[in-house]
Amino acid sequence: MDFTSDEIRLIFQGVIFLVLSIAVHEYGHAIVADKLGDRLPRSQGRTTLNPMAHADPIGTLAFPLISLVVTHGASIGFGWGKPVMVNPTAFTRKLQMRVAHMLVAAAGPAMNILLGIIITVAHLIATKQGWLTQPEAHQAFMAAGMLNFGLAVFNCIPAPPLDGGAILEGLLPHKYVSKYQEISIYGPFVLMAVIMIPQLRSALGYVAYSVYYHWSSLIGLAQALGLPAP
Repeated sequence: MDFTSDEIRLIFQGVIFLVLSIAVHEYGHAIVADKLGDRLPRSQGRTTLNPMAHADPIGTLAFPLISLVVTHGASIGFGWGKPVMVNPTAFTRKLQMRVAHMLVAAAGPAMNILLGIIITVAHLIATKQGWLTQPEAHQAFMAAGMLNFGLAVFNCIPAPPLDGGAILEGLLPHKYVSKYQEISIYGPFVLMAVIMIPQLRSALGYVAYSVYYHWSSLIGLAQALGLPAP
């Protein structure tokens, strides 16, 4: 299998961006659980931004790398980090357990959104200052930004075991929680459908790009780069 220098760059770039983005995501879960009184993530060394603490050998490295190699750097495919273990009974009694669990779950996507915002703002500043002279530099910033907005959108799908499942449960009126927990066993099938069905993957990509584009338009980055509307 032959690779061009650009394809090799995209492969390494994709792995690096994914590893860092997953580390930020899992750190969000760990630090919020810690702030809510659960010391388990801290005892397991998860309250750190060190990527090695959060990387899963298969989900963060092998699986995405294979996908990038097979597609010559075009697609990261599907990846995941080492799950943050929590002890819900240790959460502060100031909040209902399901609400505290919702906040821990929401922290992961929120961190990806925050990182996406930081990346796009940095991209805008670098563009305005004329520091980026190569198209590849713009492409790298765009890839990193869209990856984080995409991870946030994907993880907010309201189906367990994704974060969106716990977020939805925390938002539901109490009388509907037991019924939701009964049907949540079908969550993994929803997840597999999104991964396996091309139309659903395309819809997810459209939403992720829309979030990236509209935020970029708000700060003036989309106009500076001439990005097409979704």
